[in-house]
Amino acid sequence: MITARLLVGLVRLLVGAHGRWLGCEPKPVQRIYFANHSSHLDTLALWAALPPLLRQRTRPVAARDYWGKGGLRGFIAEHGFRAVYIERDRERREGDPLEPLCAALAAGDSLILFPEGTRSPDPLPQPFKAGLYHLARRHPQAELVAVYLDTLHRAMPKGSLLPVPLTCMVRFGRALQLAEGEDKESFLQRAHAAVVELA
Repeated sequence: MITARLLVGLVRLLVGAHGRWLGCEPKPVQRIYFANHSSHLDTLALWAALPPLLRQRTRPVAARDYWGKGGLRGFIAEHGFRAVYIERDRERREGDPLEPLCAALAAGDSLILFPEGTRSPDPLPQPFKAGLYHLARRHPQAELVAVYLDTLHRAMPKGSLLPVPLTCMVRFGRALQLAEGEDKESFLQRAHAAVVELA
């Protein structure tokens, strides 16, 4: 708990990470927050922008190859924001790569997800990968909330070691649901457009 409070304070000091709820309210319901991904600070900024009550039950999905190597990063991921690790290296995967995410959702947690799969230097997101669609299909009880992280692509761009102090606004959009019979491509395009709309 102390680690989490220190993290939130540090992120707010560095980049602001203030939440603006435009399309939905910050309610204590199970959600999958999905956002654009341009910086290593994205995870911390979105998580810190949530109200404390929601933050306690929301776990960011983090790449094991970056956050799970121990040291300070590993301590922050495990003791700060309680990361759910995902294995991006196909050779190291065993079984269903979404199983840890499904387990967290089955336990009642909400998730923070970056459907691009990796960071992009562009302010607008790249096409989304299929993971968000499969989670929406398997867990229809979870609201899908589009989020746009503003200015973090400049505050700590790919390749940067230290953040530039810029104010980041975290915009929360409307909640989506997978429509009955909706195919993967249509859903992913609709989810992508919901993030772009917030930009």
